[in-house]
Amino acid sequence: MHKNILITGASGLLGTRLTTLLIQKGYQVSHLSRSSGSGSVPTYQWDVNEGVIATEAINDADTIVHLAGAGIADKRWSTSRKKEILESRTKSSELLYQTLKQNTHNVKTFISASAIGIYGDAGLEKIFTEEDQPADDFLADVVKQWEASVDKIESLGIRVVKIRIGILLSEKGGALAEMVKPIKWSVGSPLGSGEQLVSWIHIDDVCRIFMKAMEDGTMTGAYNAVTPTPTTNKGMTVAIAKALDKPLWAPNVPGFILKLVLGEMSNLVLKGSAVSSAKIHGTGFKFKYNNLDDALSNLLGKNK
Repeated sequence: MHKNILITGASGLLGTRLTTLLIQKGYQVSHLSRSSGSGSVPTYQWDVNEGVIATEAINDADTIVHLAGAGIADKRWSTSRKKEILESRTKSSELLYQTLKQNTHNVKTFISASAIGIYGDAGLEKIFTEEDQPADDFLADVVKQWEASVDKIESLGIRVVKIRIGILLSEKGGALAEMVKPIKWSVGSPLGSGEQLVSWIHIDDVCRIFMKAMEDGTMTGAYNAVTPTPTTNKGMTVAIAKALDKPLWAPNVPGFILKLVLGEMSNLVLKGSAVSSAKIHGTGFKFKYNNLDDALSNLLGKNK
């Protein structure tokens, strides 16, 4: 049976790649977007701020993949930007909840992006599992409220899966693209102490976890999407330089400079935690890219 997948936030890094892989596997894919596109898949319109949605979007869908949300690292965290980061997630989930509640549909499964930012920063002292309590900082609070808004959909008899994504590695953008820039110019260096942990994952493995969640009816609740092999900021920097065949000249960038440049957003690069992948392993999922050098070679090798 062909599954009909409706994706929100489909123009982002993850949505673009996931759409490609789903179509390759024979899925029917449609998008929910701010603009009705003339792209390769049917696109329906919604406006989260206005609370408006084209209800025909859910007519054929049996699975919704919810990726919508303002980019965490796109701009400095002003008060208004923080509000946008939070509400772009919670309001969009609420709109989908109300739409599913008030209309007839065949949606059986709802899979939402989430983030390991819920765990905060514990350094080397702890490996976080899905059972751990949220931390007490801005990102953790965003993820907590985001997941709570998604959990309401379970009350409609729909299976809900939340994929807590780690540091996403893609050659098309995101964290890796930012780390590559200075290294390409031979001025790359670790950030802060360089010892902060990076729980990472290759974009194709994230897509495969989403596909596993679509196909495996036993999956419910939260799953960490990170490889079992976290590295440090310094380890990541060295591995990228190796993949690009570039030297690392500069000393570490001091944490206080990053705080001056990035403000509170510097926490994204100055803090990190070790996160367990045992639960997703327990479903029988196998990572394609466990090894950082292999992942970077796949993503960056063609750019040498």
